[in-house]
Amino acid sequence: QVQLVESGGGLVQAGGSLRLSCAASGRAFGAYSMGWFRQAPGKERELVAVISPAGTRRYYTDSVKGRFTISRDNNKNTLYLQMDSLEPEDAAVYYCASARTPMSNYLPKNTDDYGVWGQGTQVTVSS
Repeated sequence: QVQLVESGGGLVQAGGSLRLSCAASGRAFGAYSMGWFRQAPGKERELVAVISPAGTRRYYTDSVKGRFTISRDNNKNTLYLQMDSLEPEDAAVYYCASARTPMSNYLPKNTDDYGVWGQGTQVTVSS
């Protein structure tokens, strides 16, 4: 059974930084694209960033471009999201997810493309 466990969330002032981690176990981590999503109260879950299995391709939603960086260490089975210049609008529960299909250079962007989800980690940004 695949498991994803996020960590690294917390409270930070606007302009600050946080680094989220997602530890994976149970299957070949390096074969699957991985994504970070977020969900704020009363809003739909939205894609933040995606990274291909080998880490050679990345996608970011427009609102985080230039501020967030997605990366992965396939030797450690871990996904990361470095978040800099945080804004109050970034506050949400952040989830990592693993794509349903193992495919190189694949950047899935819809929640339905992902089959395994972590439990989420809360990010709070004070103004």
